[in-house]
Amino acid sequence: MRAVFLDLASLAEQDLDLSGFERVVDVWRSYPATAPADRLAHIGDADIVVTNKVVLDDAVLRAAPNLRLICLTATGFNNVAVDTARELDIVVSNVVGYATDSVVQHVFALMLAHHTRLFDYTAAVQRGEWSRSPQFCLLDYPVRELRGMTLGIIGYGELGHGVAQIAEAFGMRVMVSQRPGGQLQQGRHAFDEVLREADVITLHVPLLDNTHHLIDARALQLMKPTALLINTARGAVVDNAALADALRRGVIGGAAMDVLDVEPPPLDHSLLATDIPSLIVTPHTAWAGRQSRQNVVDETVANIRAFLAAEPRNRVA
Repeated sequence: MRAVFLDLASLAEQDLDLSGFERVVDVWRSYPATAPADRLAHIGDADIVVTNKVVLDDAVLRAAPNLRLICLTATGFNNVAVDTARELDIVVSNVVGYATDSVVQHVFALMLAHHTRLFDYTAAVQRGEWSRSPQFCLLDYPVRELRGMTLGIIGYGELGHGVAQIAEAFGMRVMVSQRPGGQLQQGRHAFDEVLREADVITLHVPLLDNTHHLIDARALQLMKPTALLINTARGAVVDNAALADALRRGVIGGAAMDVLDVEPPPLDHSLLATDIPSLIVTPHTAWAGRQSRQNVVDETVANIRAFLAAEPRNRVA
């Protein structure tokens, strides 16, 4: 079997053990990245394609006759024409649950940074304001404790469960939203109710038709004026332009975004403007803990082994 990884640099592989790939197939090739014009050349005669974000659309799949397995080094699979893959009998497998600890840690890093005013105080110290303080400490920015706050979780899979577990340790009240577009189930709360009551809302839903711009201008208007919105899911789950406007007008208290609707974002992206208050943006790093990235490699190797044993796992097509 011949396999190729189309965008290995997306895993920042320098500190990872990739030997499993070489052991599981006869021929192993990799490219740091693959431009759209190079997709077919890089795939070549490969039976197995491993990719994170390279788009494998209908035309590419039909032009790669040897292709039998696509392994995604991510959970999302919107970059693959899965209907075409099914028609052509190409198995598509993803990886799940690989970054729970890393993402949960990042969610609370963002939550704590916002409520402790971490960046405001760091900047104040660098400006010399602490040195000029008439007392031993600087108390210019109000700090809030998480205990007693209500956390609204939208998307209650493994990541949502992980966040809830840590939230309870902080003494937060957890509200789990109904599934977007779904029926209200026991133990869950109506979507609008969560928006109205939560002090912090964290998003953990996939990007689907019914979650695209799930948090739009209407949803933002329903939130508390002190509420914090955290997105470590997919950028387009939030209407980025509407969020920028809401933050400028003080509709909500703040936002912490690890994902944007265009990645990498252009310099003039609506959420990269320097005049937006109470906004933290991190460059899609919530998932990127070293162990999480190694988990991706190991799970992908396991997906290839399972396919070769005629027992595909983690199938999405």
